[in-house]
Amino acid sequence: MDDPKALRRYRANLQGEVDGAAVYAALAKAEADPKLAEVYRRLAAVERAHGEFWRKQIRAAGGNVEKLKPSMRAKLLAWLAGRFGPAFVLPAVAAGEARDSGAYDSQPEAVSAGLPADERSHARLMEAVAGTSGGLAGPTLAKLEGRHRGGGNTLRAAVLGANDGLVSNTSLVMGVAGAAVNEHLLLLTGLAGLVAGACSMAMGEWLSVTSSRELYQSQIATEAEELRLVPDEEREELVLIYQAKGLPEPQARALAERLLSDETTALDTLAREELGIDPDELGGSAWAAAGWSFLLFSLGAIVPVAPFLFLAGKTAIIASLTASGVALALIGAGTSLFTGRSALFSALRQLGIGLAAAGVTYGAGALVGGAVG
Repeated sequence: MDDPKALRRYRANLQGEVDGAAVYAALAKAEADPKLAEVYRRLAAVERAHGEFWRKQIRAAGGNVEKLKPSMRAKLLAWLAGRFGPAFVLPAVAAGEARDSGAYDSQPEAVSAGLPADERSHARLMEAVAGTSGGLAGPTLAKLEGRHRGGGNTLRAAVLGANDGLVSNTSLVMGVAGAAVNEHLLLLTGLAGLVAGACSMAMGEWLSVTSSRELYQSQIATEAEELRLVPDEEREELVLIYQAKGLPEPQARALAERLLSDETTALDTLAREELGIDPDELGGSAWAAAGWSFLLFSLGAIVPVAPFLFLAGKTAIIASLTASGVALALIGAGTSLFTGRSALFSALRQLGIGLAAAGVTYGAGALVGGAVG
């Protein structure tokens, strides 16, 4: 029997499964590790099977099953995975799985078919692969975390880094424009804001990563000393960690004994399992982090400045504000990749916030400029 409400729900579910299959297939294609690529292929196969389930529900409800294509969000995630590697998008994929893990709990058709359990399993697995969970035990978790924790929230950092430069420099340029200064001074102010802000962000990122590396190195050195002085206590701590992850005590003890029997792997294992540190990464390169921070901030900050290189007067100000508005909307749409909000809502929200900040500084500039004049 035709049930419009049920059909809309079935089609929304089907779209989600089509998107999931497309993203996992892209991850499998981009993944260099054959074992991890196989995990992604299996996840894609499960999503396709879920899609077939919802197609049957649509037919049973009297609806037509049109051929659905992946959404723009799924296509973008797939492209980013292929262009920059799976680690670039894993946090966004894991966040989406966590957000949707309970979506089928209140749908009787899905519950009867066991779909909620599959979705929660996907969420836990992707959380572990993204390096945000301790749900996998022993060397498997260490390997996954070693591959992906360094990449971490790369996509989020890229979007927000460009946003910082865009909002701060747009506000600065509009504030100076409010004081009614000439375009040459506006251009100089914008470029100075770009360089100063980018240098500040780069230095802050360098200090942050360097401090983290030094802290990790200190913790590993302390762990090495404890392993030398009190190896039995370190072994018991490792046994307790594996028990907390679900292993029976005999298996946990045997695993701990085997791992700590080799001096080359003992410290590495303790660092990963007890401290949650990947000795091979230690937070990544401070110089690379600083360079990317400088570049991303500059990319955002140049947008409100560029029109003053070619235009003058009010035309340049309007062009600057328009370009900044377009960039704000695009960045807002980009945040929807890891927030789950609709691209339109995210774009409009980001546009509103950015323009509000520019309006406040423009008004402040006008007041100060008038007072000084």
